[in-house]
Amino acid sequence: MMAALVRLLARSRQLAVFLAGGVLSAAVDIGVLQLLLHYGAHFALATTVGFMTGLLVNYAWHSRVTFDTAATPSSFARYLCVVLLNYLLTLGCVALADTVFGMPLAGKIASLPLIAVNSYLLGKYWIFK
Repeated sequence: MMAALVRLLARSRQLAVFLAGGVLSAAVDIGVLQLLLHYGAHFALATTVGFMTGLLVNYAWHSRVTFDTAATPSSFARYLCVVLLNYLLTLGCVALADTVFGMPLAGKIASLPLIAVNSYLLGKYWIFK
């Protein structure tokens, strides 16, 4: 009983750390975007650099903090596969919500928990194993 409780608490802590990493990487993404826009960068460049910076922060955070593993080229390649999968899942949710309800934003919002769970599970059992 006690061992099961300890495992549950450890998983809850790891999930909280995972979500904190997501918030941090989103803040970096948006911060870099805003900084570059402030200094006159074109929105496409600012968006791309912000996204890439947030992506690298996210990978580093999850590698070192969430899952406590060394970053490797193969884990980064797996990470990029999950990023692509999550992007496709998001597009699917947005397209479905647009088609059914005429509300693409609803699909984006609905995709967020799906993407979070997908990222956590694939991170834990495939990317950073």
